[in-house]
Amino acid sequence: MTGPDPSSLIHDLLSGTAPFALIARDGATVEVLTGDVVDVDLLGDIPLTDATGTAREVLALVPFRQVRERGFVCHDDGAPLRCLVVDERVSLDRAETVASLPSSPVPLADAGFDIADEEYADIVRRVIADEIGRGEGANFVIRRDFVAGVDVDPRVAALTWFRALLEHEMGAYWTFAVVTEGHIAVGASPEAHVSAKAGIVTMNPISGTFRHPAGGATAETLAEFLRSTKETEELFMVVDEELKMMSAVCSDGGRITGPHLKVMSRLTHTEYMLRGRSDLDPRDILRETMFAPTVTGSPMQNACTVIARHETTPRGYYSGVAALFTPNGATAGPTHDLDAPILIRTAYLVDGRLRVPVGATLVRHSDPYGEVGETHGKAAGVLGAIGAIPRDSAPAAPPSADPDAPTAPRIPLAEDPAIAELLASRNDRLAPFWMNPQDPDGSGPFAGRTALVVDAEDRFTTMLAHQLRHLGLDTRIVHWSEVTDAELDAADLVVSGPGPGDPRDDSPRMAAMRHVVGRRRAAGAPLLAVCLSHQILADSLGIDLRPLARPHQGLQKTVDVFGEPASIGFYNTFTARAPEATPEEVEIAADAETGDVYALRGPGFASVQGHLESILSRDGMRTLERLIAHVL
Repeated sequence: MTGPDPSSLIHDLLSGTAPFALIARDGATVEVLTGDVVDVDLLGDIPLTDATGTAREVLALVPFRQVRERGFVCHDDGAPLRCLVVDERVSLDRAETVASLPSSPVPLADAGFDIADEEYADIVRRVIADEIGRGEGANFVIRRDFVAGVDVDPRVAALTWFRALLEHEMGAYWTFAVVTEGHIAVGASPEAHVSAKAGIVTMNPISGTFRHPAGGATAETLAEFLRSTKETEELFMVVDEELKMMSAVCSDGGRITGPHLKVMSRLTHTEYMLRGRSDLDPRDILRETMFAPTVTGSPMQNACTVIARHETTPRGYYSGVAALFTPNGATAGPTHDLDAPILIRTAYLVDGRLRVPVGATLVRHSDPYGEVGETHGKAAGVLGAIGAIPRDSAPAAPPSADPDAPTAPRIPLAEDPAIAELLASRNDRLAPFWMNPQDPDGSGPFAGRTALVVDAEDRFTTMLAHQLRHLGLDTRIVHWSEVTDAELDAADLVVSGPGPGDPRDDSPRMAAMRHVVGRRRAAGAPLLAVCLSHQILADSLGIDLRPLARPHQGLQKTVDVFGEPASIGFYNTFTARAPEATPEEVEIAADAETGDVYALRGPGFASVQGHLESILSRDGMRTLERLIAHVL
């Protein structure tokens, strides 16, 4: 509905004490939400109904510490899961609202990053060497904070910064200010983590960061960024990680579209859209998708462990979400829609201290000083808007179609034919399975058989299970710590899954996966081993395991798999190395030059080093079907 005069409402918000939120999600309006604040412990406690069962709208600030609900580790700062239970919502004209907001600059004192540039570069080096280099994962996001003192009324600061972001930061998915007692959050988040509406779940992984040069981006400078192997692989890795989440919450596994450009004031990102169908409660969808790999890393569980090792302070709300649950009037199925942007590019004000957390995605190709620059670039959008650093001049217009005609019309970079072609060409590398609609109907070639997937702490297993169901297998996933011998013995097919770490370790997880592989082999029962489990199988056959000179994290290779070339995505730091004498009754598919073993097969078993379920595996489904056919 149309609200009151913006100037009157803004005056009331500034002079009052009640909590409120301002949200700009389109170009025309600002939504004003007011109500009571309730702090809860768990996502399932978010109060979507009142005592009478009437549906309520709720805006929840979900802190990073909620990953504990999934059993993941974190520095626990006790940040509350804060819920604004909405009593009233009004919609204001955006232009009139901006004009009514305070605009005097907010002075900052003792401003700067809490971690110096050189120290952050050292952290990058350690993560690449000690984490990616030891097989702990493919990519990790480590943050640093811009901090400053603020001696201004918090409500004035919040509304001033909200106006500044509306005026000076472009391309945000949400621009918002959430004001509650003792805590202010003001941001311009570019990324919709997850939304659910009318049974359709959408995720929006954004990765790859192009820092605009002075004067703005041009087609030439943007094209150079789009050709970067590091930036391209970084985006593919986060899409893989979010497809794991989609496969966990969507019956049809999720379909990807894109890539697109996300253009902001100082940065341009690349992004995909993922969509699938789900009838889960939106709180359950949110729990299963905590949190975006673009701000944590992959695989998610180990990323949280790595973050805890290399970040010395808690994250607070950084990399969590602002989740708006809105009643949809449904009488069956989910009663609320969900819209949840990631809490990034956000300024927090608590007890007179401003904090703007930012992080860089660290991959095997990362340059330490390049990642330092990325954190500066990500912070600059917010800091420039609020006046903490100088604002850029207006971006230069892109080159015209005819450079000799200065009056020719200018076109957005995303519509430049050369840029559009570069973006579209990225999909030539990707698996058609995830680009096309797919909904398992149980009629695949292995219909009537059962499969048990043992999860070794990499949720690639959710994507793998979806593909197995597409092939007709009645498939269930069980965690390595919970699988029983009875379950292992009962399944027609056991898929021993991937996971992080050194396969030579004596950890309980590695011991459990050795037991899975050993028990099925001893029984001569059908077994497919993937990635980590492929290495464990190779070791059980007497084949040496060695670390790679350079990790194959997010690497696409075309390899020979028993006489048939296959384009497969690899996420491994260790490899089995082909022996001079092949074990009896075992076939080995290996690199002719390095001896790296890509696949094994023998009586009742097969294995593959790559991830056939990855978007990088163009021939993944074909290869998976071939290996299962051999095993069964």
